[in-house]
Amino acid sequence: MFHSLIIYAKSLTRLLPVQTFQVFGHEIVISVSKNYLLPTLTFLHHHSNGNYQMLTSISGVDYPEREERFEIVYDLLNVRSNSRIRIKTHTDEINPLPSVVSLFTSANWWEREIWDLFGVFFSNHPDLRRILTDYGFEGHPLRKDFPLSGYFELRYDEDQRVVVCEPIELSQEFRSFDFHIPWSQNNISG
Repeated sequence: MFHSLIIYAKSLTRLLPVQTFQVFGHEIVISVSKNYLLPTLTFLHHHSNGNYQMLTSISGVDYPEREERFEIVYDLLNVRSNSRIRIKTHTDEINPLPSVVSLFTSANWWEREIWDLFGVFFSNHPDLRRILTDYGFEGHPLRKDFPLSGYFELRYDEDQRVVVCEPIELSQEFRSFDFHIPWSQNNISG
């Protein structure tokens, strides 16, 4: 099985603009440029050898030390053969990724979640708005440089019977996030 996956992954590198590929267990992982993301997913969805009809998840990871700091990961499933493939791409805060909602309707919620939590914009998305945070929320909470404590505290006041928004009083050193991690191989200071 492992050998046949490697052969299939190598054939994909000849057919698609794949930057890198790996095989982990029973799953192929390929990396593509954001410019070729939609054609790659379309090929894997429609081609008879791929037949990856189901998008099982889209997730994001923030690597602030990279030029293209956001890695977006698409997990696809071929239900007939029970085979999986993972497609990775990278982008930054400015350049959008193409929406894949027209190809996989389940992408709607995941793209909204990644927009809300990371700030990665998806072009041609039918309804790109916040999904997990409030509409007035500022920032994107899963970014590594998001302040850990925030700047305001919400609490319910029993006497007034309203939600009260008050500024948090912390010294500045608790607000500044430092990317220096003592146990990391490459210590990065932000």
